[in-house]
Amino acid sequence: MFLRLFDLHGPTFNAVTLTATLAVSCSVWVTPAFSADVSDLPPQLQEKVEAATKACAAFDNGTFHLEWGAVERVDLDGDLYRDWVLNENGFACSTAASLYCGTGGCMSHFLVGDDLHSLLNQGWDVSELGPNRVLLADVHGSQCGGINPTPCVTASTWDMEEKTWRSTVAEWE
Repeated sequence: MFLRLFDLHGPTFNAVTLTATLAVSCSVWVTPAFSADVSDLPPQLQEKVEAATKACAAFDNGTFHLEWGAVERVDLDGDLYRDWVLNENGFACSTAASLYCGTGGCMSHFLVGDDLHSLLNQGWDVSELGPNRVLLADVHGSQCGGINPTPCVTASTWDMEEKTWRSTVAEWE
């Protein structure tokens, strides 16, 4: 049945079914998650949430809330296993509107295996480029020699051997 679903020329092709199947398949690779119980998070990410909770409480006795989309599961390194991402744009404090983010963006914490790396960004996505999974991030314009509204992006790929992100500054002529 599964093979017949993708026979685009056969009588069982159904565009709605194909679209639904692809949507479900894609959701396996980038999945926002919500965890009211932060004990479900890896310890490195629990520490980030605990620090944010303390910072919120210290600011006029605020209450911390982890919003939908703050936690994502996505394959960052191309090994077909979903890694963890904690996005501070999903952190909320009842007494401070901008405690975790500023004009430069918000921190995102990328956990690959046991290795945690953080990046200030205004949005990110993962793409395929040849054999590499590439983390694309919209970053502050100062990283491109400008100011905040200057368009600026960075592209990084995970080095499995060195357990670090690799990127370069393009040398345009």
